Order: sequence, then structure tokens, then C-alpha cells
Amino acid sequence: MQKNEKQKEIERSPVVVVMGHIDHGKSTLLDYIRKTNVVAGEAGGITQHMSAYEVVHKAKDGATKKMTFLDTPGHEAFAEMRSRGAAAADIAVLVVSAEDSVKAQTIEAWNTIIESKTPYIVAINKIDKPNANVEKVKNDLLEKGIYLEGYGGDVPFVEISAKEGTNIEQLFDLILIVAEIAELKGDPSVGAEGIVIESHLDPKRGLSATLIIKNGTLKKSMFVVVDDALASTRLIEDFMGKKVESLSFSSPVGITGFDSQPKVGERFYAFANKKDAEQAVRIFKETTRNSAQTDKIEAREDLAIVPILIKTDVSGTGVAVVQEIKKLETDRVKMKIITRGVGAITENDVKMASGDKNTIVLGFNVKLEPRAKDHVENQGVTVATFDIIYKLTDYLKEIVAKRTPRTQVAETTGSVRILKIFSAAKDKMVVGARIESGKIALGNEARIMRRDFPIGSCKITNIEQHKMKVKEINDGECGMLVETKFELAPGDVLEAFTMVTK
Repeated sequence: MQKNEKQKEIERSPVVVVMGHIDHGKSTLLDYIRKTNVVAGEAGGITQHMSAYEVVHKAKDGATKKMTFLDTPGHEAFAEMRSRGAAAADIAVLVVSAEDSVKAQTIEAWNTIIESKTPYIVAINKIDKPNANVEKVKNDLLEKGIYLEGYGGDVPFVEISAKEGTNIEQLFDLILIVAEIAELKGDPSVGAEGIVIESHLDPKRGLSATLIIKNGTLKKSMFVVVDDALASTRLIEDFMGKKVESLSFSSPVGITGFDSQPKVGERFYAFANKKDAEQAVRIFKETTRNSAQTDKIEAREDLAIVPILIKTDVSGTGVAVVQEIKKLETDRVKMKIITRGVGAITENDVKMASGDKNTIVLGFNVKLEPRAKDHVENQGVTVATFDIIYKLTDYLKEIVAKRTPRTQVAETTGSVRILKIFSAAKDKMVVGARIESGKIALGNEARIMRRDFPIGSCKITNIEQHKMKVKEINDGECGMLVETKFELAPGDVLEAFTMVTK
């Protein structure tokens, strides 16, 4: 960047994500901040799907500062959404309960923060509770490698009560200090760019998205591009749902009217004219066409492909559902996501799924439209809807179990080493042998192993031990009649096997 470009940069407010265990007070903290510190105290105007809001705080030097808070899910199943939330943020607040201390989900959230290289603060919450033990929390964090200031490290921390509002102002001060160290800057003179933090289908206004501006300014009559999704900015809304003429960096902004579903976590870019925006879309399509070929799953006899069509209430939830589905794949069952969208399961969704009888239509926090129900019955399409993530995964586990291809596997039951060749006739040999492992039974098929390499196969048609014919042997030496087209030699090992269906 040239010197004159750097001079255009000015300080910007931090974007903050609050993370941690679902029961450690993350939501309570966000609710308290929203109710007490939102700009002009107009929290009531915030829409549920905005998932972000600005707060104001008077710093120690008397200056009024802004901060943007992202609201991300806390359940471990939504790690992907939380990961994207951290990527969109400048600073993370890791909430840990003074009652319950460090949990697995706390460490999962911490790892997400570390991987995204986001500066962070630890907020030890619930200090108002009778069972609070702040020192234990500090020691537990130390054991997990989270080194707080004053405890051998440089991670800033604050003890709070989100319920009572205790030390929330100190938390804000700490956020501003970390932001100052990070030297967050932006250029208001360029077109806006940033991150999509939520997208959904508005029944009245179509495909909509919440964006966080990380640089530049977004104005009316511009065009926003997210990969191959495009929208004009005829209508710009701030985080309270108010129509505005423009917004600059660190602000949440609502945009409606996308021509396709913008993906959560992807970057957006604003253009002054439609021609440049359409060119950006064309470039994206060109560069991704070839890479898309690698996503195709190669068909094999021992591989079952489960086509899935996903509909969710919001795009971010769809990302998390895909992540959970992919965890269920095995070497013999692969999930193929045909499409992922938002809104109710429609007649078109069912028609799309009816082309392959193996397709499953999955809905999460959405309903099946009445007109679609008739097609489900007529076409025999499998549709399942859920509102709890583990019920969805349990359902798919059953599908995986049912559709896993059954294969014949050779399991070794025993082995013998050839000691001596007594006689050989056409395709038959009488040999002396010693049991090496397991057991050998009359009629067994066996692999012929020479110096640990298979050279052929044979069938054991007679077994004698102590001059008596026996049906099987599991110890000692024996004589055997072996049918084979291969010439056996002393030292060869015969590995008996049976075919098992798995």
C-alpha cells in the first residue's frame, strides 16, 4: 500500500465474538449487553436474523467508542458456524463459568479462536453464584495451556456476572485496549468488503443476508457480490432494521434481494456499478468450474452414495448440518449434498429429489409445504424434518447402517507350515505339516504363502493325525491331502480362511 493510501486509513471499531460453553452464560452476557448498551437504547428494534449489533461505551479517557458484537451459536454441533464467527471477528471473548470451570466445549471454542489467530479475552462469569470458585478456574485454564495475565501468561481476563452486570464496563475497557493494540484501521473511501455472517429467506423480500463490513463504505445504489450471488443495495438496513443511506466498517448491515443464496462465512465485495459486479461473478464461476469436478464421488460396487437435499431456517444452520452429515461418512457410504437452501420444503424440492429413489430430503427447523406433501406421497420421496441436531444425526446413522454395502471378506481361521512332501499326483499332494495358529478343518480353502507372499490357493480334502482321520486339527503335526494346481514345497504356509459377509 502506498503512503497516500495509508493516510486515508482511520481507526475502526472492533468486531467482537463471544464464545464458550452453552451453559456458561454466553447468551446471558450478550442479552445484558444488548439491553443496556445498544446505541440509543433501541434494542427492541433488532431483528432475530441480524445476529449482530453495535454497542456504545464511554472509555476511561471520556471518549465514546463503538463495538460490534456477533451472536454465534454455542452448541458443539455448530462448531463450523462458530469458526466462521471467529473469522469475521477482530476480538474474541471466551466465557468460562466460575461454577463449572473449564469444559470440553470451552477448549473446543478456545481452539477455534487460536486457529483463527484472533486476539482474545477470558471472561470468568457467574462470580455471583454461591459455588463460584474463580481460583479453580484460573488453575484449570493454566493446566489446559491458557496462561492468564499474572499467572505466567499474557491473556487478559476479567471476572464478571452477566446476570447482575458486574464488571461489564471493565470488560468493554479491556476490549478497547486489545483493539488499540491490534491497530484496527479501515479506508472509508473504498467500496465495502467484509464477511457474510447470516443469510436467510425472507418470505416477503426474498433472499437476505447480514454482513459485517471490515473495510470501506457501503452506499445505496451499489452492488454486492458474494461468490456468484449478487444483490443491489436499493435497500440498506442497519442492525436495528432502520433504512440508511450508507454504512462503513465494523457495522452490521442487512441486504435483501440476492439472486442466489449467499454463503455464510464467505467474503462480500461492493461495486459502484452492475457491470463490474457481474464481471466479478463471471470470474468466480470460471475459477471454480474446474475445482468443482474434484467434488464428484467415484462410483464403486462397494460404495453406497446417499444423495441429500437440505433445507434449513437460516444458511448458517445449513453449514452446521452439512458438517454433521459429513462426520457420518465411512469408507463404504458417502453423502452427496445435492443442494442446500433456506426456507420450507417446497414442491420443487420434492420434484428434484424424485429423480433418484435414494435421495433424502432433510429439513431442520422448517416445515413441509402443503402442496409438497401430495408429491411426497405420489413420488415416494423420503422426507424427514428435525428441530434437534442429535435426532437428525441419529436418523442418518440408521440410514448409513441400512445402506452400507455388504461385502464378502476372507477371514483367516488357522495356518499350517509344510514340513515334508510325501507324494504328488495330478493336482493332489500328500504333505506333512505342523499347526502354526488357529485350526484347520476338513474342506477348508487355503491361501498358499511362500516367504509371506501368496502364490496360489488350495483345498484340504483329508486330514490324519496319529494315523487316524480327523475333521479338524488345532495342535501338533498332521498329514494332509491337498488339492491344488500349484506345487507345494517345505516351508510353505497354508492359511485356511472362510468367507464372511460384512
